[in-house]
Amino acid sequence: MRAGEGMTAARRALLAAFVLGLGVSITLAQTALTLLALLWLGRLCGRTARDAGRWPLWRPVLAFGAVSVVSALLAPHPGAGLLACKKLLLVAALYVSVEEIDSAGQAGRVLSTLALAVAGAAALGLLQVSLCPGPEADYGLPRWLYHRCARARGFFSSYMTLAGVVSLTLLATLPRLLLDTTFRPWLALAWFASLAGLAATYTRGAWIGFASGVLALWPAIRRWRWLLAVGLLMLGLAVLGGPQRLRERALTMTNPDDVTVKERIYMWRSGIAMWREHPWLGVGPGGVKRDYRHYAQAEAFMQRTGHLHNSALQVLVETGVAGLLAWLWIWAAFFTEAVRLFRRLPAAAIRERALVAGSIAAITGFLVAGLTEHTFGDSEVVMLAWMIVALPFTVRGARTAGKPGTP
Repeated sequence: MRAGEGMTAARRALLAAFVLGLGVSITLAQTALTLLALLWLGRLCGRTARDAGRWPLWRPVLAFGAVSVVSALLAPHPGAGLLACKKLLLVAALYVSVEEIDSAGQAGRVLSTLALAVAGAAALGLLQVSLCPGPEADYGLPRWLYHRCARARGFFSSYMTLAGVVSLTLLATLPRLLLDTTFRPWLALAWFASLAGLAATYTRGAWIGFASGVLALWPAIRRWRWLLAVGLLMLGLAVLGGPQRLRERALTMTNPDDVTVKERIYMWRSGIAMWREHPWLGVGPGGVKRDYRHYAQAEAFMQRTGHLHNSALQVLVETGVAGLLAWLWIWAAFFTEAVRLFRRLPAAAIRERALVAGSIAAITGFLVAGLTEHTFGDSEVVMLAWMIVALPFTVRGARTAGKPGTP
């Protein structure tokens, strides 16, 4: 085997490990991503690779990164702020994915691997909830199964992380189920198992994000609009007719007297108070965790927290108006490019259209869920989101290069 072929095989293995890790292990995902990023940076040392490189969304991404660093430097604790900026490096998942996924066929295989990994995590989450000794239990053997088992969390430390990963995966793969002429029973089985796992997380923000992502497919999947509408209706009825706890979580979603709803409102008020004192560049990355106790509402249960259960507000508080505008620019540029590409794709390009539509739906769900959860601050969820952001640009790059969308 030649050195070039060996390197290509190694990169493919690392990409597979990264995708698998997104569903089962943040350590595996981050290790694989780091190695892929180093290989990518090494290739950029050559002029040919630099000239052929693709840099989607680089302007808003660079703007947000620059504002974050400046905000950190001007914060009362610049060292801590700069350390908190390390999460900006997760955007490498976007550029590594664009570099490594070079056709619609390969993108489809990546999503298939992801769907199976996440379905496994969701199935484990269902097992955790089913075998949990009680809602307050945190004991028993094996400890990894029973620890915080009242809500499905799969291989992750938090049920919110599992909910975010599952929701993104469901939305990214849904158009493949509806549009692809080749029916894959295993993919359908994995999809519905993941959907059950999402329900078992009892994470209402993720539920709302998922429903919003499904509705975002409405303009793109005209033939199956009736199925989307009926499916959402049936899901709503299933939740209302399901177990008591599931029904209660749904019915209290907009109840201002619900404990978790009230706590979020307290957090948002405290966040606004923090922002008013530092409107333009914020308190610096990581500043909420450091300073929240000084602004916490007296009636709030949580007097300390690392995030405000709202991604946009978190960005505003920590990086100010400048950071929020740059952050919104990223998503506005993404949707503009993705929608433009989808409209240009011919009707016969089914695989490509499914990939782009799934990306739009998933990122819609990600941002809507971020209205009540800090999805942008969850490393596992953010890595997956950046990878999904890359899908339209991999399709565009493959079509520009004339590569076929092989199955």
